[in-house]
Amino acid sequence: MHIMNAYAERKYGCMRMQELKEKNKYVFGIDIGGTACKLGLFSDDGSLLEKWQIPTDRSNDGMKVFEDLAETVDAKIRERAIERHNVIGIGAGVPASISAEGVVQKCPALGWSDFKVADKISQVVGLPAVCGNDANLAAAGEAWKGANHSYSDVVFVTLGTGVGGGIICNGRILQGAHGCSGELGHIKVNPHETKADGCGGCGCLQQYASATGIANMAEEVLMEKGDSARGSYLDGIGSITAKDVFDGAKKGDEISLTVVEKFGEILGRALAGICVVFDPEVVIIGGGVSAAGEIVIDAVRKHYVKWAFPPCADMEFRLASLGNDAGIYGCAKMVIDEL
Repeated sequence: MHIMNAYAERKYGCMRMQELKEKNKYVFGIDIGGTACKLGLFSDDGSLLEKWQIPTDRSNDGMKVFEDLAETVDAKIRERAIERHNVIGIGAGVPASISAEGVVQKCPALGWSDFKVADKISQVVGLPAVCGNDANLAAAGEAWKGANHSYSDVVFVTLGTGVGGGIICNGRILQGAHGCSGELGHIKVNPHETKADGCGGCGCLQQYASATGIANMAEEVLMEKGDSARGSYLDGIGSITAKDVFDGAKKGDEISLTVVEKFGEILGRALAGICVVFDPEVVIIGGGVSAAGEIVIDAVRKHYVKWAFPPCADMEFRLASLGNDAGIYGCAKMVIDEL
């Protein structure tokens, strides 16, 4: 009798374990970049189970990357003994605008144009796939899982080499008719600018609020000050970076403070215009510049309040908290929402 009970316990215990395993559903989030592809395996409640990355191989007109993604996804499925029918799908983020029909119009970083990335991933990997703009997906990730707080309406700004971003409305990414929603860096903020931005226009926000723009403004202020700039924290630095500027401002350096003030005024005014249109719960600032910390928030909020529509003036501002993982979280969220 005891032996029979032990047998039954093993048998039905194994069956219960199998049933539990069958109930588990999984999602892959993939942030495809020009240098590396960041991948995350998630449970269907949005818990990140594992993350890793592989180099981006752009050979064969950018098609080799799909073979590599299929290989690493298949390897992870085998390693974790996941049944393929328990994988809901794959969400992919790419550094390009994507139309409502899912067409990547132009992606110089990977050599793609007029191309349905999701269809290709699904074909090569053999799993359902959806695709979106990487900055929009980073916004979705931060809104969903950043700082242990979920927001439904968010303006997300990334300050890096350029300025990107994303808009979340009612918990969903705002795509726009041409897939260009969230291209905050190309808002024209200076009608008197004569230097062209990478888009071909002049006076774009990213010419002043990006890491590159902040460094350029510092160089200009140093030139304007001439001999009076001697002794500045920035004086003598061979190639000034945005980090140098914020480090100098934290030390009370006058020229650094001038540049941070100018940066805050330009970005704060632009955000005042954006927020009166979308009325978000929060503005989240990410990207490399945000590593400077609360000094960034303080500089921007100070000028935002001056220009904001009064009902929006007490807008919450915070720094992004997911770092480079924001994109894969957003990719996972897209799969859960759409598939």
